[in-house]
Amino acid sequence: MNTNVNPGANVNYANQPQSAPILTVKDWLVTMLILIIPVVNLIMLFVWAFGGGANPSKANYAKAALIWMVIAFVLYLIMTFLIVGLIGSSMKMK
Repeated sequence: MNTNVNPGANVNYANQPQSAPILTVKDWLVTMLILIIPVVNLIMLFVWAFGGGANPSKANYAKAALIWMVIAFVLYLIMTFLIVGLIGSSMKMK
């Protein structure tokens, strides 16, 4: 009986997905700098989210940021219609 067993000897690592490199603080600072530029931030979020070449962490961040932007825009529209409706109804009463 062979007691000298090497459990990782026959493992095929070629089919294992490679992990993405960790983004450094410098990478995040550049990302945040790009995101404070109007219009460019929206374009870059779409590029990072759906372009396919971005780091998975940055792509997930971009998708989450776009989802929050859609939620904020919908809430903005709802509040605008409510305020316009309130103003319109108060003008009819006078």
